[in-house]
Parts: sequence; C-alpha cells; structure tokens
Amino acid sequence: MTTTGAYREAAGATTRGHGWWERRRGVVLDVGLALLSALECALEGVQFAGDTGLPVPVGVVFGLLAGAVLVVRRRWPIAVVLVAIATTPAQMGFLMGLIGLYTLAASEVPRRITAVLMGMSFTGTFIVTYVRLRQSVAEQADFGRDDWFVPLMSLFMSLGLTAPPVLFGLYIGARRRLMESLRERADSLERELSLLADRAEERAEWARTEERTRIAREMHDVVAHRVSLMVVHAAALQAVAPKDPAKAVRNAALVGDMGRQALTELREMLGVLRSGEPVAAGAAQVPLASVGRSAAAVAAAAAADGPRLHEVETLVGESRAAGMTVELSVDGEARPYAPEVEQTAYRVVQEALTNVHKHAAGAKTWVRLAHRDAEVAMQVENGPSDAATADAGLPSGGNGLVGMRERVLGLGGVFVSGPTDAGGFRVSAVLPDRGAA
Repeated sequence: MTTTGAYREAAGATTRGHGWWERRRGVVLDVGLALLSALECALEGVQFAGDTGLPVPVGVVFGLLAGAVLVVRRRWPIAVVLVAIATTPAQMGFLMGLIGLYTLAASEVPRRITAVLMGMSFTGTFIVTYVRLRQSVAEQADFGRDDWFVPLMSLFMSLGLTAPPVLFGLYIGARRRLMESLRERADSLERELSLLADRAEERAEWARTEERTRIAREMHDVVAHRVSLMVVHAAALQAVAPKDPAKAVRNAALVGDMGRQALTELREMLGVLRSGEPVAAGAAQVPLASVGRSAAAVAAAAAADGPRLHEVETLVGESRAAGMTVELSVDGEARPYAPEVEQTAYRVVQEALTNVHKHAAGAKTWVRLAHRDAEVAMQVENGPSDAATADAGLPSGGNGLVGMRERVLGLGGVFVSGPTDAGGFRVSAVLPDRGAA
C-alpha cells in the first residue's frame, strides 16, 4: 500500500460515524457556524417580528430554525443558499448567505446552477437594499438632488455580499481539485515506481543468475578437459610405471604440463572476472546497471581472450597423447570468425572429447570441421568403447551437453547430440558466421 493510500485509509478510519463530514474538525466547524448563524437570525428575528407585528417568540424561533440550516451546508449547499435567499426580505441570514455561497462555489455543483443561485442572491440583496436605502434617504430633504446614490450603493452592497464568497469558493474548489489530482498522480507514480523497482530487482536477479551460470559453464569447460586428461595420464602412469619407466616419465611430464595449462587458464579467467566493475562485499543488493555492465564486460573480455578455432588441432593432439585414437578432418578454407563463434566452436569440440575420455575410453574418435559460406560446422563422433579398456572413473555432473547446447543456441546455431547406430555417440553443431574478426 502506498503512503498516501495508507494515510487516506487511516483518515477514513478516524472519521467513521460522523455523517457526511470527512473529519471531526469539520463537524465542530459546521456546528459552530450554525450556532452563530442561528443566534444572528434569532436577533434579527426580533426586529422582523416588530416590523411585521408578529409575536417576538415567533420571530426568534423562525430565526433559530432558519440559521440552523447552515449545519447541512456540506451536504446540501443549494438548500442553504435557497434558505438564505428566502430570508433576505426579512433582513436576516447574512452569515448564512455568505457561507452558503462560498460552500456552493467550492463544491462539485454544476457551474450553471451556481451562477443561477448567485444571480438570485444578488437580485434579492439588491432589491432589499434598494428599498431600505430609498426609504431611509427619502426621509431626508435633499433626496431629490442625489437620486443616483441609492442604486449605486445598492449595487455595491449587493456585489460585496455575493461576489467575494463566490470567487473565494471557486478558488478553494479549484485548489482542492488540483490537490486531489496531484495526490492521485503521486499515488500513480508511487505505484509505477514500486512496479519498476520490482521489475528491476527481477532483472537484476536474472542477470546475476545468468552470470553465475556463465561462470560455472566457463569453469567447467576449462577444468573438466584438462583434469580428465590428467586423470587418464595418471592411470596410464600407474599402469606402465613398473614395466616402462621411461614412458612413465613422459606421462608424468604430460600430467605436469596439463596441470600447469589448467592453472594458467584458471588464472586468466579469474583475472577477467576481477577486471569487471567491483561489487562491495556484503552488499544486500547489486544495482541493475552495475550488474549489466559487469556481465557485459566479463563476457566481452572472456570472448576476446578465449581459445580460437585453429587451436582445435592442438586439442586433438593432447587427446592423442592421452592414448585416444583421433582423426581430424577439415573441409573448406579456414578463415577468422567472430571471437564468440570461435570460442564456442572450440568449447564444443573440447567438451565432446572430454566426454569420450569419460564415457568411451579407448574408442576411436572422428573430429570434423567444415567452413561454409555463412557458417561453420563441427562434429565429434566416437565409435563403441573398447570393453577391454578400464573406465577412467571420472565423475560426471551432467552439465556438459547442457552447456554446449546453451552456447550454440545463444549464438543462433543448431545443436544435435545422441547415440549412433554403431553404438557410439555423436555431437554436431552449426554456428552462423557473425562477421570476420
């Protein structure tokens, strides 16, 4: 709930049971004004009774009843103005007329009705004032020389009793409507800001999740292949050490080289991650702009510093050194591609070879690359595993194929994987050429 909405609800809770008044102070104000108006009309009713020959109590009661009508000015402002107009000939209800016209002009009553009632009040006041002034001035000997005085004074008095309350009421009504419009606009803006904040938090959380997924995929690609080869060489080292010490030495050297390469790639990746914009440790929230810039910077740097397609031959050589029978064939003329295309192609071949080491040790493997007009295709296929070869015992998290598919589909490519009729496994991917580097 918005702050303004909560305030209105609290205000409404405090004003229940007060009729048509919105606030308790409105009740006090209207009752006080009604008492003053009733007292005024009662006093003026004494003179009215003397002028008309009615009993004084009748004039007082009539004045009290007429003046008390002011208590309903907020609910029925038209009725209050009509009573004030009706009592104008009796020269009573001046306070009721002023406040009634002000309330009428400030209310939501159509302006045509306000104008009509103002005209009636002006006319009644003008007539009564004119008659009273004419009678008063007629008693003076020089009345004939100043015949313009009565209508002019009547006009001024009538305007003074009708125009100011109406103008002030129009101003207050316009100001009230403006404030209400501003409150509604503030409520709307607050709701929009709350919605935008929720969406921003969702987008920030999505960006953080995507970044964590991408980092996990990169770590998997970098570590899994090297460590898999190290495990294979370690197993071979254990097997040949008693029989062929020279070969054991070579395998140990290969294990050391691969470990150093894995550490080098890990350091490069961590350096790329650190090069992004720093995020304060322990922060409860990360601004969306910072998350977006950091993710974009890390992704761009990782793509620029990552492996290239021409390094696939070295990758195949490492697998051959680990004892795998691998054939590499390249169709078409090699050319440079966008960094993210080359890196994705390299990672697909790398992960496919890693899976062969894990799940099909000793199987013959074919790696095919095809450079076409608007795309580059790669395929890694292995035959059935040699049953006589012991399994390397490498753990599998089940993320290899998922990561490859995400990479390829993220660039708008096609990814297919599955078993072959010969009992092996095939991984195929086609990546569009996104422009030469």
